[in-house]
Amino acid sequence: MRNLLFIFLLSFSSVTFAQVGGISVYEFLNLPNSATVAAMGGHHIALMDDDLSLAARNPSLLNPSMHQRFALSHAFHPAGISNSYLGYGHYQEKLKLAFQGGLQYTSYGSDLVRRDNTGQDLGTFSASDFALTLGAARQFDGRLSVGANLKVISSQLAGLGSFGIATDLAVHYQDTSGLFGITLLAKNAGIQASKYDADGSREPLPFELQIGINRELRYLPFRFSLIYRYLDRWNILFDDPDAENESIFLAIGEEETGRGAGAILLDNLARHLVFNGEILIGTNRNFRLRFGYNHGLRRELRLTDFRTGAGYSFGFAFRTKRFSLAYGRTTYHIGGGINQLGVDYGLGRR
Repeated sequence: MRNLLFIFLLSFSSVTFAQVGGISVYEFLNLPNSATVAAMGGHHIALMDDDLSLAARNPSLLNPSMHQRFALSHAFHPAGISNSYLGYGHYQEKLKLAFQGGLQYTSYGSDLVRRDNTGQDLGTFSASDFALTLGAARQFDGRLSVGANLKVISSQLAGLGSFGIATDLAVHYQDTSGLFGITLLAKNAGIQASKYDADGSREPLPFELQIGINRELRYLPFRFSLIYRYLDRWNILFDDPDAENESIFLAIGEEETGRGAGAILLDNLARHLVFNGEILIGTNRNFRLRFGYNHGLRRELRLTDFRTGAGYSFGFAFRTKRFSLAYGRTTYHIGGGINQLGVDYGLGRR
């Protein structure tokens, strides 16, 4: 098994060694689909509880506690852009399988201005994306869980359309104490079945291989997660053509005028990592304070002359046995952040 895993990881890492921005289609799939994910740095894959929205990213987190639960989330982006998610979970006792169905919808507005090469106004157009997700998972011995999502994707842009199919495959292990969990996730593996332009070439999907751990402290009401992104590629730095000697390896005798090799190496490593934490308050841990830090996002959205909160996120949640209300805020720009609200309701007996 260890040899197979090594070959699996090596096969991906050996073919891609470049930065990741702007190389794939359907990037809306990486937007936070819930207030929980938004508050936790945009990625939260290793915690197994009754939060149905987490299974939309990691199907192996599906479990019996999500039976007959609804999840609804909406993010308020600037300029009338919105991102929403609706999901439902069901557990089939005879099959020992947990199922989910979900819909993610992103609208970029209906009054976008169309212009030609000279800047002339040609009227307005609209753009939107959606993904319908069906998923299932099964647990083995109460500790190991294996799951898969199937996604049907549609994108509309100024009268042009594209259709795609993707899948998420994941395995999650939780120890007997329930305080530690680890996940391996392959997300958005698929194909663009139909192109926007019939004469154009097919574009790759935003495939990503992730590994994450979640740890809850035994004697303190606190748990944290560490996620390593892009296991399938190492170099995710932006290739700046104006940078001098920004390579990790310098020729012998070459004078270093930019950042040192060690600084570049550490920066690239840190861009792979997302760290988040959650403080559990109350006897039944009904109130939860959340925060996250995404170094890759911070470096990509930094400004030269101003310090911003890009890469930092925070939020909270209030949960009861049947109902939960969550809020998450992510900062992308000095001008402000994005607020996301989510509700979760259980119909069945808990």
